[in-house]
Amino acid sequence: MKVKVSRKAHFNAAHRLYRPEWSFEKNDNVFGLCNNPNFHGHNYELIVSVTGEIDEETGFVIDMKVLKDLIREKIEKQLDHKNLNVEVEWFKTVNPTAENIVVYIWNQLRPFIKASNELEVVLYETPRNYVTFSG
Repeated sequence: MKVKVSRKAHFNAAHRLYRPEWSFEKNDNVFGLCNNPNFHGHNYELIVSVTGEIDEETGFVIDMKVLKDLIREKIEKQLDHKNLNVEVEWFKTVNPTAENIVVYIWNQLRPFIKASNELEVVLYETPRNYVTFSG
């Protein structure tokens, strides 16, 4: 029997969506307000879910304190109150779209989740815009 457990978190971050090889006009047409050269920010909401078998000894799929600490160390400390384009090495060469941010988060967490468990990350960029990545 598989069970899915989830932990919510949040972080605030600034970013700019643009491609340096494109003209300002092309970036503006594609990315609109998100192409602001002075950056802009979001209050990101994050839901991290782990699906797997319940451990017979502990009764856990994953210890929620372990998951909470993992999110704090690997995600919040790296992304919270940061300019993603400038302060996070991966986003110096990868456009920090919500899609790329959710993949980044998943990649940061995956090595610490048992291989037999599924990891799903849902990232809300706004209350109405969100992306999901799992595997």
